[in-house]
Amino acid sequence: MLVRFWGTRGSLPVAATADAIRTKIANALVAANGRAIGDVGEAEAFIDKELDFAASGTYGGATTCVEIEAGESFFVCDMGSGLREFGLSAMKRCADGHRRTYNFFQSHLHWDHIMGFPFFVPAFDPLAKIVIHSAHPDAEDALRRQQEEISFPVPFDWLRASIEFVAMTPGEPIEVDGLTVTAEKQQHSHDSYGYRFTDAEGRTVVFSTDSEHKPDNMKDEAAFIEFFRNADLVICDTMYSLADSVSMKEDWGHSSNIVAIDLCHEAGARRLALFHHEPTYDDEDIQRMHQESIRYEALTREGSELEVLCAYDGLEIRL
Repeated sequence: MLVRFWGTRGSLPVAATADAIRTKIANALVAANGRAIGDVGEAEAFIDKELDFAASGTYGGATTCVEIEAGESFFVCDMGSGLREFGLSAMKRCADGHRRTYNFFQSHLHWDHIMGFPFFVPAFDPLAKIVIHSAHPDAEDALRRQQEEISFPVPFDWLRASIEFVAMTPGEPIEVDGLTVTAEKQQHSHDSYGYRFTDAEGRTVVFSTDSEHKPDNMKDEAAFIEFFRNADLVICDTMYSLADSVSMKEDWGHSSNIVAIDLCHEAGARRLALFHHEPTYDDEDIQRMHQESIRYEALTREGSELEVLCAYDGLEIRL
């Protein structure tokens, strides 16, 4: 099982500004401290050994889209702007013989989680089969509405793929092309749903974004502790700091890195990926949150170590 992150931002896509790129280059030159770098290989070795991630790369700017590679079909969580890049990659793989079945699992229908679908190239492939799983009865309405003429020039009915909508019931597992998938209702405007994916070997990925967990009401979080139980990877909404999540952004439908770590510790999860990054945070802000999260995990650990990763566009995690 391989997890690929195609979009990791929340709320809206963001792009690195010219000033941000300029600052990264300037900081890299200062770190090089006048050393001679003769070719690209030497430059890449310097980047790998001497620069941290915020200085040498970026967490990215596409909104939520995560691929779970397992078996012959595609499995995709959410249709944020990262879906465009996934679609282009998928078309190349299909040209090499990959099965053209796309299983989508929608956390919810807010625009940042569906905005990539009009740009999803496989939707125009008459040989493709797209199955959209959701616990929202209005999922089809939402996708059709964003392709009405007032919003987008290509109507939904011009798509050539076979498109099917499957209603899921929270708490009731279903079998989809070799994976067992269970939905869990979450606290968010118009509701959202997390998904637990388990393969035949028992490897488990939990996708849980746009979910608010309140630290002063953890008794009600028992369902999520079970939902995360012994997961190999939990992809969790950590949009805000703890201070923001309990003060000015309470009831905004998102959670914090601290609560995510607490839940994963209680559940005995093995890895946590910080996810759905705040669009106003730059790379240094996100890296700082990641470092603080690693320290907090070590301080609060009572059993096995929880590996805390920070998702970025392009990250791959093999289970």
